[in-house]
Amino acid sequence: MTTPKTWFITGASSGLGLALTRRVLAVGDRVVATSRRGVLPVQHPSLSVVRLNPADRDECRRAILKGHETAGCLDVLVNNAGYGLVGATEEVSEEEARAILNVDLLGPLWLTQAALPLMRAQGSGHIVQISSTGGVGAMPLLGLYNAAKWGLEGFTESLAGEVSSMGVRVTLVEVGAMNTQWATSGMQFSAPIPAYDELRERLFGTAVVPWPSEPGATGGGSSPEAIAEGILAHVTASEGPLRLVLGEGAADQIRMVLDQRQQDYAGQPGFQVDH
Repeated sequence: MTTPKTWFITGASSGLGLALTRRVLAVGDRVVATSRRGVLPVQHPSLSVVRLNPADRDECRRAILKGHETAGCLDVLVNNAGYGLVGATEEVSEEEARAILNVDLLGPLWLTQAALPLMRAQGSGHIVQISSTGGVGAMPLLGLYNAAKWGLEGFTESLAGEVSSMGVRVTLVEVGAMNTQWATSGMQFSAPIPAYDELRERLFGTAVVPWPSEPGATGGGSSPEAIAEGILAHVTASEGPLRLVLGEGAADQIRMVLDQRQQDYAGQPGFQVDH
């Protein structure tokens, strides 16, 4: 019999966070789950729910300590909470820029900082950062979302080298298209400038902001349950890569980005590309 792990999962009220919470509970592990309202559409004897605004550093620290106190340990931290923002660089307001960086980038930083002393003290732990293919490449009109995910990838790669000798594993989950409401009702939009309407039409098929969506519509792609299964298998394994690629089309998207990056460097002094 293995000792049940305790997982701390943010953004667990819907989508991937909820799917992962349910999957982890199904295998007999404990979950401390967070949401902004402090409620989840699931109940279980091994589930504790904590209210959390991930943009608030003090709240992040209190939530981690409360979860640790409730369960007695903290084995896996999954920084999943986040959202998308559609807007050209010129269109994004200061408030919108600060808000998405606070949630998608600084929230995982504050929670990681709060969890590390506990994991170091027990000599083990696993920090899982939910990134995306948007953390590898960038797309027009998603620049601030990309900036947040690139920042997440940057400090997480550094973190992995800092804590590996302390018994703490680190993973970046680079997710492709996923069948959740992230790209529909969960998306935020900057006020449009007409100069970018033609680009919106070309990329998204509409210049309307926000784009039309039916109630309950999703963005297509892999199911959150399939992504959750991949994360669980990776965490359960004794070792694995820093970057875990999951989801429909994710590998192809990342390969295209890396190929383009290699072409950008090719021919410049000091760079050679093997053929």
